[in-house]
Amino acid sequence: MKHKKLLIGRTIRKIRNDAELTQAAFAERLGISTSYLNQIENNQRHLSASVLLSLAENFSIDIASFSEQDSDRLIADIAEVFSDPLISSTRPSNTDIKLVAQGAPDFARAFIAMHHNLRRASEQLAELDETIERSDGLSEPTPYEEVRDFFHYLDNYVDELDQKAENLHKHISKQNRSKVRALADYIEQTHRVRVIIGTENHQNLTNKDNPQKEEVALRRFDPVAHVLYLNRRSLASTQAFQIAHQVAQLEFATVIETYINEANFHSEEAAAICRIGMANYFAGATILPYGDFSQAAKELRYDLVLLAEKFEASIEQVAHRLSTLQRPGAKGIPFFFARVDQAGNITKRHSATKLQFARFGSACPLWNVHQAFETPNRIIRQLAETTDGAQYLCLATTVTKPSGGFHAPVQRYALALGCEITHAEDLIYGDDLDTNNNKAFEKIGVSCRICERRNCHQRALPPLKRGLKIDENYRKTIPYEFD
Repeated sequence: MKHKKLLIGRTIRKIRNDAELTQAAFAERLGISTSYLNQIENNQRHLSASVLLSLAENFSIDIASFSEQDSDRLIADIAEVFSDPLISSTRPSNTDIKLVAQGAPDFARAFIAMHHNLRRASEQLAELDETIERSDGLSEPTPYEEVRDFFHYLDNYVDELDQKAENLHKHISKQNRSKVRALADYIEQTHRVRVIIGTENHQNLTNKDNPQKEEVALRRFDPVAHVLYLNRRSLASTQAFQIAHQVAQLEFATVIETYINEANFHSEEAAAICRIGMANYFAGATILPYGDFSQAAKELRYDLVLLAEKFEASIEQVAHRLSTLQRPGAKGIPFFFARVDQAGNITKRHSATKLQFARFGSACPLWNVHQAFETPNRIIRQLAETTDGAQYLCLATTVTKPSGGFHAPVQRYALALGCEITHAEDLIYGDDLDTNNNKAFEKIGVSCRICERRNCHQRALPPLKRGLKIDENYRKTIPYEFD
């Protein structure tokens, strides 16, 4: 197999600057010439194995951290931006896109953010009547989009919070009690916060206008009375998660604010959403501590049901956590994870793989996550191949979240989890699948608007950048062809 050349000049330059060394001194430490180092930093020469080993030895660098996942992610995002007719009729070559993603990643991210603003403004302006006053906020990305991309480029792994969550789990594990009770004791002893589950002070979780109708609130914290109210109908895994979330808000607010300040969000709404997201991250890492969970995942061959039982967690918590196992020096299998509602909206998403979800528009209808609603309470499998030739093992299942009695609403979602096919043998779900047979892989895409497949029977829209060929006297499944 031909290996990709590793062009990571910007990363090498950052390591040198962090070490406060000149190019000459840095090159001497690595045992190479200054001119060779200069070429590496400017992506004119690739990083050889000997230089990589020398970096690891002299600067305690994790070799596994030198991957092309970030640039692959940027390349995919930039390519999708240029498929939008709002940008240009001329698309740069793949080589040019790759050079920008690898050589100037900050510029690439700024360009993607600019496209977010343009797309957002265009869509909103199209919906507004001329009599509606236009505000500056229309050109900004939504707060959720900002926070989504913030975690996206962190690889959904926050080391400082992950380590602190693991320490908390070790502390509460010393008690021979359930996670809910152990966490409740911890937050009361450490922060003098009392946890109330159920009917005591029940009015705090009910609808004031209709006391007979319970709200679906999972958590309510009273900072004056120092009381944390939890919904009695929530699963124990949800109750434990919500207590851990509150611990993060009380105990690690400074850590979270540091990340938020560095992110430089456009609005306080985005910052507030990020605070919740960071606290949720800590909670998930507390329920499923990195070391124990990653080891159990390997031993149980990533069986979602058995992992959920072992850690007293939900399937969704387990699937999401698997996609965050990106700790330097102890990385797990790179997974993608998504949560999709019945209308096809992606409400959660993260990918540590090359597979990237559509930034706008619907997901590919051939992806098995849509089929999960047809077979509830089962984990279904799919061998899939994307348009770039990458092959994946895709898993999908449904989850329901009832919130009350007969008249109460029920949330239904489909969960998607997957990895590249090279890891299939490590998963119990890869057993008995014919992964060596290319014909067994279903051809899927990101979304119809950027998919180039010509003969897809489920195509909903033609590619944006292709001219249509329509023959009034000839009709196939799709009523058009394209250039």
